[in-house]
Amino acid sequence: MGLSASLYSGTSGLKVHGEGMTVIGNNISNVSTLGYKGSSMYFEDALSQEVTTASGVGQVGRGVAVGAVMADFAQGSLETTTSATDLAIGGNGFFVVSPAGEEVNYYTRAGNFTFDEDGFLVDSHGYRLQGWEVQQTDSSVAATGDATSSASTGVKTTGVPQDIKLENFQSPPQFTSHVDMIVNVDSQSEDRTTGEAAIPADDAPFTGIFDAYDADSVDGIPLGDTAYAYQTTIKVYDENGSSHTLTIYMDPVEYEDVVDHAGGKRYWEYVVAVPPSEDNREFWGTASDTSARGILMTGTLTFNAGGELENMSAYTVNDATADPADLTNWEPANFSQNGYPICTANFLGATDASTTTATEANNIEINFGLRNKSTSWSGSVDNLQELQDLDVTTAASLATMNGMASTEISALATTNYSTGSTTIFQSQDGYTAGFLQNISVDRDGVITGNYSNGQVLQLFAVTLATFNNNFALYREGGNLFSETRSSGPPITGLANTGGKGSIASNSLEQSNVDLATEFVKMITTEKGFQANSKTITTVDQMLTTLIQLKR
Repeated sequence: MGLSASLYSGTSGLKVHGEGMTVIGNNISNVSTLGYKGSSMYFEDALSQEVTTASGVGQVGRGVAVGAVMADFAQGSLETTTSATDLAIGGNGFFVVSPAGEEVNYYTRAGNFTFDEDGFLVDSHGYRLQGWEVQQTDSSVAATGDATSSASTGVKTTGVPQDIKLENFQSPPQFTSHVDMIVNVDSQSEDRTTGEAAIPADDAPFTGIFDAYDADSVDGIPLGDTAYAYQTTIKVYDENGSSHTLTIYMDPVEYEDVVDHAGGKRYWEYVVAVPPSEDNREFWGTASDTSARGILMTGTLTFNAGGELENMSAYTVNDATADPADLTNWEPANFSQNGYPICTANFLGATDASTTTATEANNIEINFGLRNKSTSWSGSVDNLQELQDLDVTTAASLATMNGMASTEISALATTNYSTGSTTIFQSQDGYTAGFLQNISVDRDGVITGNYSNGQVLQLFAVTLATFNNNFALYREGGNLFSETRSSGPPITGLANTGGKGSIASNSLEQSNVDLATEFVKMITTEKGFQANSKTITTVDQMLTTLIQLKR
């Protein structure tokens, strides 16, 4: 002990204040580093030594030591950028990156990612950002599966986190499986067609459009514009992405005393058709009469006295070996799981795809705003021939018409008001092939591709990691952290789940270093260093005085 011990106390003060200035200088030097988290050094007193005092034993401190260097994980400010792959985390969490070919992960808050030549989303070191692949939903479920199976609450991911690689530069085509056609047909429209059945009196009011349709007409027009009161068209797609025009022809059913006999109800017949040359169902190759080629479905719509749709019928050919010239082969259409009548065109002439029950059929469900909560039809008209021959001169006969067994009308449905015929709403779910135009990232970290065909496909979901003890993470340099035993393993998940922050696209998190705070720390550290140097110079003077005692 003695004066020499005082020198070492001052030396320890100089040393730790020098290290403190290093921390401050490092913070200031990284004031513009993306995602940088500042550090603070905390001092603690060194071991104290016992000395004998008049009152017993006392302790004398022997200097200062570095107690801890703690990172500051406070949120940094966000800078807006023009790149969709610039990502910032608002809240807790780290991006997970991994070097190519290595089973090691690093964690960072710097979100300046770009795509490399191989399509990987990488940081400035070439380390690949990790994320989950998003499960793509099958849009054909509407016509062929259970409607509830397509319901989704949030993004669905598959597998484990992997390198995010953009390789789906093309959106494959999707065939049309659902058509919405909501129209208003004018209740003042005149009936423009009469059928060719013998009953009643050479008049078949419910199949007039069907009977007038002629795919073999000389002029190539199967139905003239004088043969219906209203038509509406929509573009649909086959499984190869080619477009086809689907047309719905509609005409009122008017005949003597029909309103009186039907209790104020009004009836409209309709035909759903495509160009005859594009209807490649197998039975047309052997049919004795191809005049109805192109008709996918025909039937009736029933409106109440107020003009609201209350029921409908639908007929199509359900047997690939049947002769469509025989109207008894046009049977009530099958229903999709959604309760809509379905038809198929087999645009590409595929094998075993010509009827709605065929294994390879690409069915189209037709929605006029009414669906069947059952899977069966009511009434006793079993085929189109019986509908054509229906005696409509009595209300009792009208009661035998086919209809949905249990109907449910949607808020937007076809109507029969006296306001002019018009299409209110139409849509379909098919599309052609498309090429990737740009990507976007939402708050949940879902990377979405926007394609030239109008499709928006969710591709990947960015993985975020949190730790039970962020302060124990090891700084690797280059804005990277790695886990340690003290930090605990990473807890991975999607953004906005499990306490993890949200992701902001077109943004970068800036350094959270506050220059004002660092400058204040610099002043106090400098003063501390000066004070400790003064201790050493003072002890030096005391030692000099001690040495001079000999003189």
